[in-house]
Amino acid sequence: MADDRAEFFPVELETACEWTAKDVQDPAQWTERLSDAEIDELAAAVATARRKSDDFLQISKADFPLPTLGPRLKAIEEELINGRGFVLIRGLPRQWWSNDEMCLAYWGVGMHLGRPWPQNHRGHLLGDVTDQGKQPGDPTARGNELGQIGLDFHCDGSDLVGLLCLQTGVSGGLSAVCNSVALHNRLVRERPELAAELYKPQPYDARGEQAPGRPGWYPMPVFTRHGERLFIRLIRPYILASQRHDDAPRLTDRAIEALTWMQEQAEGGTYSVIMDFQAGDMQFINNYHVLHGRTAYVDDRQAGKVRHLKRLWLETEVLAERPEFFRNRLGSHWGRNASISRLDAVQ
Repeated sequence: MADDRAEFFPVELETACEWTAKDVQDPAQWTERLSDAEIDELAAAVATARRKSDDFLQISKADFPLPTLGPRLKAIEEELINGRGFVLIRGLPRQWWSNDEMCLAYWGVGMHLGRPWPQNHRGHLLGDVTDQGKQPGDPTARGNELGQIGLDFHCDGSDLVGLLCLQTGVSGGLSAVCNSVALHNRLVRERPELAAELYKPQPYDARGEQAPGRPGWYPMPVFTRHGERLFIRLIRPYILASQRHDDAPRLTDRAIEALTWMQEQAEGGTYSVIMDFQAGDMQFINNYHVLHGRTAYVDDRQAGKVRHLKRLWLETEVLAERPEFFRNRLGSHWGRNASISRLDAVQ
């Protein structure tokens, strides 16, 4: 059998975006604390937006004026795409603001960072990450619907993913981020044949949310080079779950080895950092450069201590060009019924 390296030579990409755990061990490097004046500006923007409409879908960047914080968010957007790739924004006054005020402030911040992207077949542009009663063995379950358990390192289906912590559980639920650029480049250096395998399309399970008449899986590479940029889509559990479909291509031994290598290196701690969400925290991540996961956690529903995050998927303006399968799906069957999820996690 011919060596795959004779057909394709992967190269290191975007080395300026690499980091290790030692590089980001100080939380002050990646924590942006809102000043009192910026919180007041957010409160004024929330009031302005509410006068226009109760429907978040009617609230654009122009309807959420942030004359001081806005330029700071643009600098954060640039850092997310061309720098470290993740940030924690701390300071929203959860103890004083209602759920709607928190969510509208988060939505407004998101509109300054990008354009909303549908997250599921229900068209949620603002979604929920909380225990929604799904079980890990359910072939339609998605990570944001599963409670209590930890989640493997993965990336979502948009340029940026944002999480707002409305409430923590009793314990656990720590957020972990990992630099996938460094993993890609190390794999290219040490095991180029495995890197090359992940540049080939891999089957992903659609979790039952495919368009009518379409297969229950879809093909997509883990690694994609577009110009000098690196795009990554890695959801290892969905790739493995694709094998439940008889018409899905069988994973090669080399693909399985490469996926295992990525998971083991991500979990090894060399390229990852853990942060503890507090109520009111907003985290934003570049999906193409940073994997994210979480530790297991404990809820107490009777006591009203249920971990509940709100999620945004965003299309950034910094990326002027992207591969076809990394484009916003607002025009797909997911985006035709755009909506805002208003789940009450405590019920």
